Amino acid sequence: MIRDVHIADRPRERLIRQGAMSLSNQELIAILLRTGTKDESVLQLANRVLLHVEKIHELKDATIEEMTAIKGIGEAKAVQLLAAVELGRRLAQQQTDEKFTIRSPKDAADYLMADMTSLKQEHFVVLFLNIKNQIMHKQTIFVGSLNASIVHPREIFREAVRRSSASIICAHNHPSGNPTPSPEDIDVTKRLAEAGSIVGVELLDHVIIGDHQFTSLKEKGVM
Repeated sequence: MIRDVHIADRPRERLIRQGAMSLSNQELIAILLRTGTKDESVLQLANRVLLHVEKIHELKDATIEEMTAIKGIGEAKAVQLLAAVELGRRLAQQQTDEKFTIRSPKDAADYLMADMTSLKQEHFVVLFLNIKNQIMHKQTIFVGSLNASIVHPREIFREAVRRSSASIICAHNHPSGNPTPSPEDIDVTKRLAEAGSIVGVELLDHVIIGDHQFTSLKEKGVM
C-alpha cells in the first residue's frame, strides 16, 4: 500500500508534478505495481523486485515464473512489469533501427550495448553498413566461445555481398563483463580483415562489449 507515504512524495504525484525522468527505478516500478501488500508498502515491494534482479537491465530477460517467485508479486503484477519492459525494449529498438549511422566505435557500442551487455553466453554479431555508414541489417552469426575455427568469413561476407554492404562491423560480448581482447579475439579480427580486403567489403571495427563498457580493436591498433 502507498498510503503510508506522504502524498507529496508518492511516485504518481511526483511524476505528474516533475515528470517521469525525476523518478528513481524503484518509484517507476512502484507505479507499475500500483499496490503493495498487507505487510509492506508498494515502494518496499518495488525495492525487493530490484534486489531480486540485481541490475535493472536484467528485467528484460525475466520470466513470469521468476517474477511470481518474488513474495508479493502475483501473476497480474508480473504481467504488468514484463509488458512495460517489453514496450520499452521495442521503443528503444525502433529508435536504433531508424537509419542509425556509425561515426565512431562508441556509436557501434551504443547501438549494441543494451542487447549485449547482459547476455550469459558469447554472441557474435555483425552490422552490415551502406556507403554512408548507415546500418542496413544486424545479424547474430553464432552463439558460443569465440575462436578462429568457428567464425567463418564466408558466412559473414556471403551475407555482406547479398545485402550489397559497403562495410561491416563485428561485435561480440564477454559475459565476464571485462571487454579486454583475448588472443583469439585478435586472431579472428585479423582473419576477417584480410578476408574483407579480398572481397571488397571493409571490416571497419571489431567491438567487444563488456558490462556497460567496450573495447574497439581498431582503436587498439589491431587492424
